[in-house]
Order: sequence, then C-alpha cells, then structure tokens
Amino acid sequence: QVQLAESGGGLVQAGGSMRLSCATSGSGFSIDAAGWYRQAPGKQRELVASITRGGNTNYADSVKGRFQISRDDVANTVYLQMNGLKPEETGVYFCNADLRRYGIRYSGYWGQGTQVTVSS
Repeated sequence: QVQLAESGGGLVQAGGSMRLSCATSGSGFSIDAAGWYRQAPGKQRELVASITRGGNTNYADSVKGRFQISRDDVANTVYLQMNGLKPEETGVYFCNADLRRYGIRYSGYWGQGTQVTVSS
C-alpha cells in the first residue's frame, strides 16, 4: 500500500528555520506534482507551496522569499525549507501529492501531517 510520510516538524523559535520532508513508499511509485499545506488551529487548511513534476514552483504570498519547496526524484522526496518562521505559522503541515506508477497517475494522496510550533 502506497503512503506519503512527512517528517521534520517540531518546535522552533521565531525567526528560526526548519526543513520538512515528504517521502513516498510503495514499490514503483514516484511523486508527480506535490504541495505543502498548513492548517493552523481553528483555521482551514491552506496551500503554502507547490511543485510540478518539471520543478516549477508556486508559493503563497505570505511565504515568498522565506520558504523553498524542492524535490529529489531519486529519493522520491519533496522538501519544504522554511526560514524566518513566525508564530502565526504554527500548525500541522501536510504533504499532498499526485503519484505515478508505470505511467499511470494517481491523484490526491495526503500524508498524516507533521506539527510545526513556532514560539515567540
């Protein structure tokens, strides 16, 4: 059974940095397009950054210049480097991805989420 798994969350002080990882498991599966979402307490889940299979990226205005999404297709992993973190960016960060296996695309996989807490 294929899964997405996030890692790298934790506690960081305001202004600090953190890198999140999202990896896929399952024989023959690779990550196609992917995105990182954030859900703050009591708020809706929002898109933070996304990356296409070809490496084109898109960012929420609030994180432009501070966050960077990247991918390692050998490791089947997508990363989110977060710099200059702010307390209001506390929340659960989720990875969402379309996967590909033997030329067939499977859409809409979600990871279990990883908690990021930014202290003031």
